[in-house]
Amino acid sequence: MKTVMSGLAKFQDETFPENRDLFERLASGQSPEALFITCSDSRIDPCMLTHTKPGEIFICRNAGNIVPAYGEVIGGVSATIEYAILALGVKDIILCGHSDCGAMRALLNPGSVAHMPAVSAWLRYGESARFVVQENHSHLSGADLLNAMIEQNVLAQLDNLRTHPAVSARLAKGQLNLHGWAYDIGSGEVGAFDPAQARFVPLRERAPALA
Repeated sequence: MKTVMSGLAKFQDETFPENRDLFERLASGQSPEALFITCSDSRIDPCMLTHTKPGEIFICRNAGNIVPAYGEVIGGVSATIEYAILALGVKDIILCGHSDCGAMRALLNPGSVAHMPAVSAWLRYGESARFVVQENHSHLSGADLLNAMIEQNVLAQLDNLRTHPAVSARLAKGQLNLHGWAYDIGSGEVGAFDPAQARFVPLRERAPALA
């Protein structure tokens, strides 16, 4: 908590005064360009990753960057998605997984979180990804297996995202783009899913496209 309070003091004494005009504009509303859905992992900083300022991206975070299919759970994730699209009018949704994800490790080894009933229940929404990996990547192990799980979960959650009425309606109108990313913490590289190649490719090597 000492680090947090020290940081708050620095924000109030230095950062806020230096950016007073920005915060005065933000005080009356927001108009973010995209919704960024990612993991709660403390090593992930969406604004640092995308080099965005306050007000530029709307963020939804949870364990495993999971999006339950519409109707399964009407909760915070569903509400955030609906609000971002219908109230804020975002044109892009980025769903970003990351390397060394604890939630994905737990999906591969459910027994490791058996003593955490809430976590176990939440991770069931990633079960389709685990099944795909189990059926198609059984030859992998270690880091390769985990990376396959991380990428497949991004794809599974994009599929779940498409079940949300606000998402499907805007997709049908051509007013919304979905993007699947996988961020490597150690290298800083970001892979984006390319439908044409059916794989994740370095983001700098491809033009923005639908996931």
